[in-house]
Amino acid sequence: MAETPVETPLEEEGSRDDKRREPALNKYFKATIRLKVSDLHLKAGLPAMIRMKGDLRPLQGGPLTAEQIRDGIFEILTEKQRTQFEERGAVDFAYDVGTQGDADRFRVNAFQQRGKMSVAARRVSRDIRNFEQLYLPESIEKVTHFHQGLVLLAGITGSGKSTTIAAMIDHINKRDPVHIVTIEDPIEYLFTDRKAVINQREVGIDVIDFHEALKYLMREDPDVVLIGEMRDIETFSAAVHAAETGHLVFGTIHASSSAQTISRILDLFPADERRSVRQALEFNLKAIICQKLIPSVKEEVPVVPTVEIMFTNASIRKLIREERDNEIIDVIRASYADGMVDFTEHLRRLVVEGTIDHKTAYEAAPNPDELRMALKGIKSASAGILG
Repeated sequence: MAETPVETPLEEEGSRDDKRREPALNKYFKATIRLKVSDLHLKAGLPAMIRMKGDLRPLQGGPLTAEQIRDGIFEILTEKQRTQFEERGAVDFAYDVGTQGDADRFRVNAFQQRGKMSVAARRVSRDIRNFEQLYLPESIEKVTHFHQGLVLLAGITGSGKSTTIAAMIDHINKRDPVHIVTIEDPIEYLFTDRKAVINQREVGIDVIDFHEALKYLMREDPDVVLIGEMRDIETFSAAVHAAETGHLVFGTIHASSSAQTISRILDLFPADERRSVRQALEFNLKAIICQKLIPSVKEEVPVVPTVEIMFTNASIRKLIREERDNEIIDVIRASYADGMVDFTEHLRRLVVEGTIDHKTAYEAAPNPDELRMALKGIKSASAGILG
């Protein structure tokens, strides 16, 4: 490899018997924890690789064989997970490294490529950061004060949606004596009960699948609900039903803007049902937060989120009802004083605060020329929205 291997001791302290009992791959997971990096990759013929400041770097220890990887992963899989891998060529699971109550969690995908197993593992910190630590706008706290309705986090995989939702849920947890139920695949953050009681159900371990978990959700007397990804009609319908019956519901969806989020939801349904879906969104949607991660100039913070925040107000409801989703951005731009923000404005703030540099901002901006003007104090004109 051209890159110099990252120096970290792979041997663990302890007796020879302790080492024998520990899963063989734990030394790579523990090295990832000690180095405080985000990802671990294992592929036959290469050393274990970690993602450090955005780039993949090899760990010391030499290339791994296909047998080492397969035997090491099968050692930590359940029988059901092994069967799933054999049948489908891939398996997702959560893996805890450490003692109970003091464990670091990894979100692991083991997959077949060219007849051999490879592994991609994302480290999920036990520490849940707050809004300020995540460099999120102050107005995002407003979401945690809703008593019912639907809040959607939008973005691609790896955009930090789960981290932002965790901050929201933990904020409620510290403040309100409520019952919070999460349905996750897999569990990504482990919450400690504070004022709230939190029950976390992991698909494949605590419940067979999402549909089964949703079926029993209302019998569990929740006040706040986290449903994972809005992936099908049944999941979205269950989320809306929970919102309609007085619950605050969080969910995620793959979309890049508030308008596209609404389009993605509508695309789940047949054309003849979309009018009723719009009505459900009009009355139950409280907020959409779209997010992507970008490099920071702060050495201790490798990436920060840039966001678009939409809170549903009378104007937004009117646009949803009249199928004028493309005009939602105009309402957002006219409502900065109410806590809404678009990507351009948030990027401008991050530059002014010294959190990101100009180059990063322009690369992330939906319209670099518009951002350039905003940084010079020139506001773009917004079209009329209620005509």
